[in-house]
Amino acid sequence: MHDLHQLRDDPQAIRDGLNRRNASESTVTLVDHALTLDSERRSIIQRVEEIKARRNTLTQSVAQLKRSGENADVMIAEGRALGDEIDALQMHLSSTEEELTAVLLQIPNVTLPDVPAGGEENNAVVRTWGTPRAVDGVVPHWDIGAKLGLFDLERGAKISGSGFIVYRSAGARLVRALMNLMLDTHTRDHGYEETWVPAAVNSASMTGTAQFPKFEDEQYGLVDEDLFLIPTAEVPLTNLYRDEIIPEADLPRTFTAYSPCFRREAGAHGKDTRGLLRVHQFDKVELVRYAHPDSSIGEHELITKHAERILQLLELPYRVLLLAAGDTGFASAKTYDLEAFAPGVGKWLEVSSSSNFRDFQGRRANIRFRPTAGGKPRFVHTLNASGLAFPRIIAALLEQHQNADGTVRVPPALEPYFGASVIK
Repeated sequence: MHDLHQLRDDPQAIRDGLNRRNASESTVTLVDHALTLDSERRSIIQRVEEIKARRNTLTQSVAQLKRSGENADVMIAEGRALGDEIDALQMHLSSTEEELTAVLLQIPNVTLPDVPAGGEENNAVVRTWGTPRAVDGVVPHWDIGAKLGLFDLERGAKISGSGFIVYRSAGARLVRALMNLMLDTHTRDHGYEETWVPAAVNSASMTGTAQFPKFEDEQYGLVDEDLFLIPTAEVPLTNLYRDEIIPEADLPRTFTAYSPCFRREAGAHGKDTRGLLRVHQFDKVELVRYAHPDSSIGEHELITKHAERILQLLELPYRVLLLAAGDTGFASAKTYDLEAFAPGVGKWLEVSSSSNFRDFQGRRANIRFRPTAGGKPRFVHTLNASGLAFPRIIAALLEQHQNADGTVRVPPALEPYFGASVIK
């Protein structure tokens, strides 16, 4: 959510930021709508204060008249009328503030100056690592996975529907091995606090991380409950300290968690339907950082490196993309995508998205820190990165490391967790 004072003082900066995103005209006009509602809100507050002042004066006058034995009925009636007017204005104020909040929740974050303007065509490759394997002769992961008995897509569809996976035998062990490798690396080497979070959260949590209201139709909700299956552990991790104030000395706070993730993928019908590339439930290890506003840019580079480290340990060639403003997520001020190369499908697959939200989520979730030197509490900056998402990592592993005899080599870093050097 945007700072209302900033929106009031420099609305053009917000408009320019939305235009850099190629935002629709209706989205840009939300700025003017918010300003109109804010002006109305302030006018109502001023009118209420004026009436309260008049009512206080009347109250004193009525008391004086009663002490002197004079009739105060006219003033008493006026005071009651003023009270009724205050009640009506308070109701108007409440509805105006609710509408203003609803409008502010619909305005995307403004991207940082070094983010390219425009859409996906302006995404920039920042760096690459490793040498992608030639695509000739590489079997797609869905074929080699079926041959090795690693996952069962047909029975997953039977028991749940398309887009749900049953991992079996070595496939299930591979999922567990990836989880342990990632959590051990991020806690032991990178210093994150390991957590185990709920797989369902309330609407306040979804609003705090900006899944609501923008992406509400993408979520799985529980019938007759204010609970939603999480699309990512970012939601519960970021909301751990919602509506709290933490000491500045505690920053940065860093958290990692494994979780199942659930996404309806509305509007994605027919895209990447084979294999593991686009599913409704998947496993992921997530990284979240609360940062001081002065250090969040450097923290973003750090969290991205932490996600990259897993790709290096798995010996998967990858590239880092700086997303253009029009391709940057609603809540993010700057995002890097990490893409691993999968030679069997001949594609770069997004396996991590690393974002700096600045104070956008902190403001929505009301997460603040108290400066050591004193002064008013300030909103934390939040960052998150997938560290990493499993299905496309498994697809890349099966394709990048497959052998001519139909087996798959297990990278040395993963071998102690998997318990073998080859998947066969």
